Amino acid sequence: MTEAALVPARLRVAPSPTGDPHVGTAYMSLFNLAWARKTGGQFVLRIEDTDRNRYVPESEEQIFSTLRWLDLGWDEGPDVGGPYAPYRQSERLDTYRPFVEQLLADGHAYLCWCSGERLAALRAEQQASKQAVTGYDRLCLGKTREERAALPGFSETPVVRMRIPDDVELTFDDLVRGPVAAPHPDDQVILKADGFPTYHLAVVVDDHLMGITHVVRGEEWISSTPKHALLYRWLGWDVPAFAHMPLLRNTDKSKISKRKNPAARLMWFREQGYLPEALVNFLQLLGYPPADGEQEVSTFDEFVAGFDWSKVNTVGPVFDLDKLNWLNGHYIRALSPERLADAILEHLAFTGAWERPSAEQVRVLRAATPLIQERLVLLSEVPDKIAFLLAADDAIVVADDARASLPENAAEILDAAAAALEDLGEWEHAGIQAALRAALVDGLGVKPKFAFGPLRVAVTGARVSPPLFESMEILGRDATLTRLRALRGSL
Repeated sequence: MTEAALVPARLRVAPSPTGDPHVGTAYMSLFNLAWARKTGGQFVLRIEDTDRNRYVPESEEQIFSTLRWLDLGWDEGPDVGGPYAPYRQSERLDTYRPFVEQLLADGHAYLCWCSGERLAALRAEQQASKQAVTGYDRLCLGKTREERAALPGFSETPVVRMRIPDDVELTFDDLVRGPVAAPHPDDQVILKADGFPTYHLAVVVDDHLMGITHVVRGEEWISSTPKHALLYRWLGWDVPAFAHMPLLRNTDKSKISKRKNPAARLMWFREQGYLPEALVNFLQLLGYPPADGEQEVSTFDEFVAGFDWSKVNTVGPVFDLDKLNWLNGHYIRALSPERLADAILEHLAFTGAWERPSAEQVRVLRAATPLIQERLVLLSEVPDKIAFLLAADDAIVVADDARASLPENAAEILDAAAAALEDLGEWEHAGIQAALRAALVDGLGVKPKFAFGPLRVAVTGARVSPPLFESMEILGRDATLTRLRALRGSL
């Protein structure tokens, strides 16, 4: 398909505010937004909040903030408005009722007074007998209220069910999978007893009224597509194109869920200190892996430019955090130290670790960022890596393995180092290194790999740390000498 042949498409993502946003919300948003941008169309955010039993008020704001953090912005939505507002289903209840009445009048739907207890007993009976065909048994079909009330399992407030014809079309063309065959659906509830539409009715009505041309969603909705297509046809509307994406999987190939895997929570990635660019790149690789020889690192713009539905992987991709960590490290190293420091400060403020950092904390962080950048994987690692630079001198605790690594002449090394640094002129890392090399390597004849170990232990309390001489520069002369003498005094 050439660029000239592309028709502007309207796509949407429609998460439910029932808790922390699922990573799948970002995964679906990525592909919806990509096709909207590829075709010069629009991307819509709609909040599907008709499940009032599971509704979580703060979840909606989390959806907004996490998608914006990933730069997966929308053209229309609850917070930005648009020509098809409102974009919350709970604010559109009057919209759905006329279509329910139309379906009832046309004989495509009927009232059902079955109680929850009866339906639960029916399901249990079907499961116990291992019936090939399960679902609602149409006890209420064709009955008046009075006729149904005379039978057991009656509920005063009815729901409305679709009347699925025996010859319902079960195959459809999928942009990702080609021809797809779905199982025969049962008589789906489309209006609940509380007056709220179910997902199946609301999604069809809203997608039509909002001009959605492409419905991109997870493969778990394949079985629902025949009944959605029926609703479109019954109401006299064009059926949109469907693209069913593979489900994200754990390493054991099970579906990734918030109950079993913290990485299923979209907020988790921000809490852990992943960069948004890395997570977006990772999601691109999961659903749309590059061809052999192509680079795995790619921007969203590059992803859009090469986008093609036929290239989407239909096999459920495994959520490999090692790959994400590698990508995050790559993006961290690609930032300038100034931008990385900004990102670290934003992360620490977001998590509350440094809600109101002092001027000294900011100074130390900005100075230390170039020292830790090469080995940094997550932004959340920063406080531990620079803790020794912010600690009080008398709060430095020497780790057991670090103390055990000290050579027999550690006291001599520490004394010579303190003497060399005490009268050093300008306090900067190159001069510090030159003075210590002259005193320890040239003066004492200690090999470099042994000469500076005791100094590192004294300054940081550990065997491994960011570059030593740059760390000493950040600490300053007084703190450095105090720490050298403190370790010397403990020997």
